[in-house]
Amino acid sequence: MQIRPASPADKTACAGLDHSYSTGYVWQMEGRQRDDLLTATFRLSRFPREVEVAYPRQREALVRGWRRCDGFLVAVDEAEGAVRGYVTLIALEGNGQVVVNDLVVDRPWRRRGIGTLLLRTAIAWQREHGLARLVLPVQTKNYPAVRFCLARGLTFCGYNDHFWAHQDIALLFGG
Repeated sequence: MQIRPASPADKTACAGLDHSYSTGYVWQMEGRQRDDLLTATFRLSRFPREVEVAYPRQREALVRGWRRCDGFLVAVDEAEGAVRGYVTLIALEGNGQVVVNDLVVDRPWRRRGIGTLLLRTAIAWQREHGLARLVLPVQTKNYPAVRFCLARGLTFCGYNDHFWAHQDIALLFGG
């Protein structure tokens, strides 16, 4: 697998990847305010059955967002020349951070190390650009992505309760 900057043709291929996922769990948030104490608790809950979840951004919004990215890297199958995944990055230089806007591996190619390779390349990109921290937002119901982040040494570092257009909560993982 080769990781390289995306070409215009690669971006078209990325838009055609299967971005969806299935999950059996969701992190439910409970917020409380009492006197001078604010707390937010996330509790893992099981769905009655596995559910299919669409990517949080529709194709048009996805492509528009790519124009604002500072880094766009693709994972290309060297044998077939096909795009199997990608990562898009937004540098927040004033904060010393890079936000992983998208980290996607085409569904049939998941669990083969491509996501790990893309994440490692994103971390290398972050360091090359002199940024101190990488932050990866994940939907609360994207349990596979939460497990992916934790297994690769990223730690929970916060949340945004209205991160995506449909007002879903983003759990933030950093490293």
